[in-house]
Amino acid sequence: MALQRSESLHRSPRLRPLNRIMVNILLDGMLAALAAPFARWLAAPQDGLLHPLWFLAGGAITLLVSGLPFRMPQQYWRFSGVSDLLGIAGASVASAVLFSVGLVYAGFRLPSPTFPIIYALVLLIMLGGLRIGYRLAHRLAARKADQRRVVLVGVDTEADLYLRALERNPAAGIRVVGMVALGTHQAGRRLHNVPILGHVNEIDVVLDRLDKAGTLPESLVVTDPSFRGAALTKVLDAGAAHGISVLRTPALTDLTPAERVELRPVPIEDLLNRPQVPLDRAGMERLVGHKTVLVTGAGGSIGSELVRQIAMLGPERLILLDHGEFELWQIETELAEWASHVPREVVVADVRDEPRIEDVMARFRPELVFHAAALKHVPIVEANPAEGLLTNVHGTRVVADAAARNGARAMVVISTDKAVNPSSLMGAAKRAAEMYCQALDIKARTSGNPEAMRCITVRFGNVLGSTGSVVPLFRRQLERGGPLTVTHPDMRRYFMTVPEAVGLVLQASVRGTCGVDGSGTDALLRDGGIFVLDMGEPVKIVDLARQMIRLAGLRPEEDVAIRFTGLRPGEKLYEELFHGREAPVPTDAPGLLMATPRVVDLTDVTQAVDQIAACARKGDVKAALHILSLLVPEFDHNPTGEVRSVAPPGAAEEAGMAAGHSGAIQTRGPVEGPDGSRKQGTS
Repeated sequence: MALQRSESLHRSPRLRPLNRIMVNILLDGMLAALAAPFARWLAAPQDGLLHPLWFLAGGAITLLVSGLPFRMPQQYWRFSGVSDLLGIAGASVASAVLFSVGLVYAGFRLPSPTFPIIYALVLLIMLGGLRIGYRLAHRLAARKADQRRVVLVGVDTEADLYLRALERNPAAGIRVVGMVALGTHQAGRRLHNVPILGHVNEIDVVLDRLDKAGTLPESLVVTDPSFRGAALTKVLDAGAAHGISVLRTPALTDLTPAERVELRPVPIEDLLNRPQVPLDRAGMERLVGHKTVLVTGAGGSIGSELVRQIAMLGPERLILLDHGEFELWQIETELAEWASHVPREVVVADVRDEPRIEDVMARFRPELVFHAAALKHVPIVEANPAEGLLTNVHGTRVVADAAARNGARAMVVISTDKAVNPSSLMGAAKRAAEMYCQALDIKARTSGNPEAMRCITVRFGNVLGSTGSVVPLFRRQLERGGPLTVTHPDMRRYFMTVPEAVGLVLQASVRGTCGVDGSGTDALLRDGGIFVLDMGEPVKIVDLARQMIRLAGLRPEEDVAIRFTGLRPGEKLYEELFHGREAPVPTDAPGLLMATPRVVDLTDVTQAVDQIAACARKGDVKAALHILSLLVPEFDHNPTGEVRSVAPPGAAEEAGMAAGHSGAIQTRGPVEGPDGSRKQGTS
């Protein structure tokens, strides 16, 4: 008995398509049987409507035979579209011709010469009309009173596809009541019978009008994936002012299955008004392809993204170096899943361990070294100054020297905007590392030896979603219901996404190693120039917090509170990308600017780094900081996190330069004078 029940369960799903086909055949046959006498009456009204049964049977049989090549019995009425109607049209014409020929061969005259045309049209109207009526009835039956009302922002291919997907899935419970155009001259028109209410620049007016009419939607849904930045922020603000959420449609490819239609939150990255920068992909492949590449800090946010993008460029071998076992395991596991063809080595090592780093460099002899290993969290480095100095200053020197001794073609050093007029130990240490790499690179570029290792420094600000970034912190706080903690109402930071930052780092690597004869960029590099990523405009952290609350569908200060906690040790309100009054210099590579900060002779900076490392190892932090202040005279330490008035550009550097006269560190290169002019000299 159980076996019979099991067999019946297995057979029933197979029988369902056959049952549907039989129903289609029965309904189409009945319609054709009715269409035949009706078409004869239209062609010859004087003959009446009464006809013999064979006339009805002939109409049904000829349609069923004619419909087979057009697969009419297999049509899914609920999803009938243009292709189905074309099939019906073809079957109707074929049936009319076949029926007419059959009448003639049977010895009956045609009711009129136009009978085949009339019969084909009657069949087309009856068969197509029934399918369209069934589809509309199904859509009306599936509509629920509690459907979510939305307005689409964007009248484009994505909007068209999204409306079609909703049409095929009424159970999604979403009803589009209007659209807002991104282009001009579209207001007043309709797409799939949905009205275009206005332009996105008039979003406030459109929502006010809907609010007064009592038809305000529950959500605004952005369809264009390239719609972001300030325009998207304006839409978010308009939605927040009217108490409605802003969402995105799924990706274009995700809309293809009609069974599932979902809306997604707007990612915080879309609020950055950053146009896509064209990258020199061919140059990157020439730089990395068939080379042994070593990445320090390979398990970190920047290091792991470097590993991902380098792996796609076809290196001969990829060396992943980090002191954290778990972080290395994560990135190695990820590579094993999608880049298993790339030969790679996993190395656990501390960049401060000179014998270990020398052994790694001698063993693998990398041609390219990307140095992303560093201690980056400002308050933690303030609490552990010796460790920060040893890792960020001494560790950078260890990696650079070992790479140069073992034949590396280039070393790329990841720096930070916190190195500019630093107020923290972390920023001052990174500036000292920059200075060592500047001096090393100047020596290589002016030595006349084309085999000497280039040392390229790339400076940029915060990256969204990185370890220790404010965005993951805000997300965790939102999950707990708040409050969101912001250090100060005026705190501003530069932001870009991790993939974008790493892409531009690789762009800078190409530009720094493959010079252009007579280029101004190369001349700046010979004078100690540093690449700076074009970060756009700084973002207020409190505005970022408010937007993240709105993106979660909540209201700032009402649903989720924002609490100000005060500056932490070493922090300052504003970060800078350039020293003093130094103007950003454009380069011949898109997305890259050039800074020309003060440089120090390699012998002097080496001596200073040795002294800093020796003092840090002994735990004499005071002496280490004194030497660091001489090396980086613009270092204005803020260990208590006090709010300081923002000095005009260049004031901090001028004050630091004056303080540096009493030290033994000789600086040369571009030096800023009291009037803001830059000149060659020493201080």
